[in-house]
Amino acid sequence: MMAASASLALALWLLPSVGVGGAGPPPIQDGEFTFLLPAGRKQCFYQSAPANASLETEYQVIGGAGLDVDFTLESPQGVLLVSESRKADGVHTVEPTEAGDYKLCFDNSFSTISEKLVFFELIFDSLQDDEEVEGWVEAVEPEEMLDVKMEDIKESIETMRTRLERSIQMLTLLRAFEARDRNLQEGNLERVNFWSAVNVAVLLLVAVLQVCTLKRFFQDKRPVPT
Repeated sequence: MMAASASLALALWLLPSVGVGGAGPPPIQDGEFTFLLPAGRKQCFYQSAPANASLETEYQVIGGAGLDVDFTLESPQGVLLVSESRKADGVHTVEPTEAGDYKLCFDNSFSTISEKLVFFELIFDSLQDDEEVEGWVEAVEPEEMLDVKMEDIKESIETMRTRLERSIQMLTLLRAFEARDRNLQEGNLERVNFWSAVNVAVLLLVAVLQVCTLKRFFQDKRPVPT
């Protein structure tokens, strides 16, 4: 079952690339990633972040025995920010961030036979978009505003954008919860089917033994001729 889940796991996390031709730093991108962590293995990911932003990390083990994993988060300077052991999920926020690559590690070395299917999501919040909107508002002449309160419009648009982004994030987490529950149900179904088959086999064996025993008891014993 885990192998099938791994084949369907889709990498949606887009790591920012290096700027080209003086075009400036790339925009901050939220992302999500689902991967299969083998038994006895540790896997790390690196995410670039700008300075003075907010980074929220959410992870969840959606498949595998125990539904738990060790998690660590390190700053670009190598400072350990978060360390958790044998957790099924977690949410952590770094604010403000440092410029550089943050290191996220998932460790399944405590498990010898069970691989884990792990989902995690990175959410950024930066002032870059606000600065761009401010620059656009300042470029507009007061006479061209036609008595419209640009600050109110900007605030409404920003509020709508924030709510839409949060809605997308909540839907993503709900999909992760649904995948975890489905994996649990499929695992329980396999165990129920297996032990049901074992019980039926034992009942049939006992019935055959009882019939044979009764036949021996009621079997006619003819006297041996002399």
